[in-house]
Amino acid sequence: MSGVMKKLFLAVFLCFLAPALASVGVQAAGPYPNSWRSADWSSSGQFPKARDDRQAAVYVMAARTGGLKGALASHSWIVTKPEDGSYTRYDKVGWGSPIRVNGYPPDGRWYSNEPRALLVLRGEKAERLIPKIEAAVAAYPHSARGDYVIWPGPNSNSFVAHVLRAVPELDIALPPEAVGRDYRPFGEFITLSENWRNLELSLGGYAGLAVGEIHGFEIRLAGLVFGIDVRRPALKLPGFGRIGMPAWAGESEQSRVRTKHPAPKTAQSGTAAISPAAG
Repeated sequence: MSGVMKKLFLAVFLCFLAPALASVGVQAAGPYPNSWRSADWSSSGQFPKARDDRQAAVYVMAARTGGLKGALASHSWIVTKPEDGSYTRYDKVGWGSPIRVNGYPPDGRWYSNEPRALLVLRGEKAERLIPKIEAAVAAYPHSARGDYVIWPGPNSNSFVAHVLRAVPELDIALPPEAVGRDYRPFGEFITLSENWRNLELSLGGYAGLAVGEIHGFEIRLAGLVFGIDVRRPALKLPGFGRIGMPAWAGESEQSRVRTKHPAPKTAQSGTAAISPAAG
């Protein structure tokens, strides 16, 4: 093996394989449900009741997925609420008709894992963006039965990433552990944002590169991400996600919502027979 190849292998091991294996070890040492039937899918109590919150709102949510897969991957979804209206949750799942509308509580746990808000918008801006979000959901090209591939995509995170690209005013990207967010069909090698501030290169989701305001600098390999965030300084590691500042201002808003509306105590057994989603 040449010196260059040895250095390349060492870089891949240190940046991708070692953090991923460490994250799997941490996950394996902790308790988690044996199956979707024993998992808790109930509301986490983070959102106010719709009848008590008149403002329009948009949430982008994420939670670690189930089993050992949760060591490396998270599941994401979008929730909208028009002024004086009710919550609508949009997910993509791995069975049946993949796009689910209100298949789970809007702030529901995912395989017993607590969700976190990646973005919280309220008021006039949220009201203005809800029709754009709904249009992006309706235009998603991988919404037929069978249009789900756990890796490299299109999966649950590919769906939410599509909506975020279609509605750039949301001004966020999914976290590095959202495996599938970088999926593109092989014909879509380059993605450049309308404001020219974010560039992504993708080889079908198997490998890629991203640089820009919302991504910082990322090297993507087999769904894993190694990189740095400059806007909100942090290191991005496979499995562990961000180590540093929170990604979005919405996370502090989530903490405020959680404090105001504490999660109810629930058993770890599921409260309803909800079929599993591979996302």
